[in-house]
Amino acid sequence: MTDSANKIRLSVLDQSPIREGGTAADAIRETVELAQRVESLGYHRYWLAEHHGTDGLAGPAPEIMVTRVAAATREMRVGSGGVMLSHYSPYKVAENFKVLENMYPGRIDLGIGRAPGSDHRTAIALAYGSQVGIEYFPAKIRDMAAFLDDTLPTDHPLTGVTATPRTDGVPEIWILASSEGSTTLAARFGMGLSYAHFINPADTESLLRLYRESFQPSAYLKQPALTMGIFVLCAETEAEAERIVSSRDLHRLRADRGIHGPMPSPETALSYTFSEVEKRRIQQNRQRLIFGTPDKVKVKIEEMAATYDCQEFIILSNCYEFEARIRSYELIAEAFDLHPRHFDDEQRAAS
Repeated sequence: MTDSANKIRLSVLDQSPIREGGTAADAIRETVELAQRVESLGYHRYWLAEHHGTDGLAGPAPEIMVTRVAAATREMRVGSGGVMLSHYSPYKVAENFKVLENMYPGRIDLGIGRAPGSDHRTAIALAYGSQVGIEYFPAKIRDMAAFLDDTLPTDHPLTGVTATPRTDGVPEIWILASSEGSTTLAARFGMGLSYAHFINPADTESLLRLYRESFQPSAYLKQPALTMGIFVLCAETEAEAERIVSSRDLHRLRADRGIHGPMPSPETALSYTFSEVEKRRIQQNRQRLIFGTPDKVKVKIEEMAATYDCQEFIILSNCYEFEARIRSYELIAEAFDLHPRHFDDEQRAAS
């Protein structure tokens, strides 16, 4: 069990959020700046998400963002959180990440997911020209992993096909999950599980138990490995935390209605007249996030670490103001006494 903050590892999930009045270029630039800042603060890894067809998030191509973020940082692990493998050729995904592994050896993570990361029509556009449906997702996981480490079985139809360039090592593979299906696949293939608590907190305990009890040791892992995605916003005062989380409240409410637009400002959110139904919906949505002062946030994360026997949390912190987002990660790092990394200007420029 985790009984000390010193044993808890903290990482970052970035969806490259676009604010009202801002642009996608702003969001991408802020992704790079945030990655450099949290690396200095001592965060362990930085994952880039995949979402399509939305005006609210600027990250449909995590493999491109991984390249940019890894180039702008020096030591922190960087990866996808994740590539929606159901849309793509396992061979091509393996090639992309072999290139990344050669460019940044020992620093690359390959997180993969089954969800479309889009609406139904956009998913159809992504599948243009492919006759392979979602039912092939388990086979895609198996084949992608085999292409990465050149272990296709001799009876495989594509035996003899090699994903290049060759690498000395392979990226860490993580399966993203918020339901039984992907959780079961992580256990079946003996891969790491990154559980999205911020999507489905209600089933966390039962699904983690399923993963651990069903886990089959593999060439990738001898025992279960777990990270947990959580949504956290931290501020110096409860009043400030309430202010910055108000943007997320309205943004989530709109998303529940199929409106996937930019992040509203706190002023827009606080001037909005919520119905009683909407207020209840907001309180339900808040069960999926942690917010408040550093002490409050630290206690909650430590409780989750003990409850779920989890040593690493990947923190998502979407809000309207970039400065508030950076400050949230700073306060969390201070609360957990992360070990900062120090780079001089010459080292950073070399990145």
